[in-house]
Amino acid sequence: MAAEVEKRPVLEMVQADGADDGCVTFVMHNEDHTLGNSLRYMIMKNPDVEFCGYTITHPSESKINFRIQTRGGIPAVEPLRKGLSELHDVCQHVLNTFQARVTEFKDGQEKPME
Repeated sequence: MAAEVEKRPVLEMVQADGADDGCVTFVMHNEDHTLGNSLRYMIMKNPDVEFCGYTITHPSESKINFRIQTRGGIPAVEPLRKGLSELHDVCQHVLNTFQARVTEFKDGQEKPME
């Protein structure tokens, strides 16, 4: 019989007892510096964010502790969602631009040389 694999959520929200919604640590499983640093950059562009940072607890673990603190009583989930959405848009733009240039290159290769 195959061993059962423990299913964890991809994202967990960790909050101290009595803390407000503007100060939250998100634990992102199966992620590393690639997502952590780029997402941190996108979230820090938000003027409602007072602090945003991440740590990787140990090199052998593939999880990020991602901390967000906001100003003005805004829930930390909002800048996280906005940052993920903006990062997705940037990645989609890069992918579309890359694919367009690859197509241009391939079309140029098919033309006979003069």
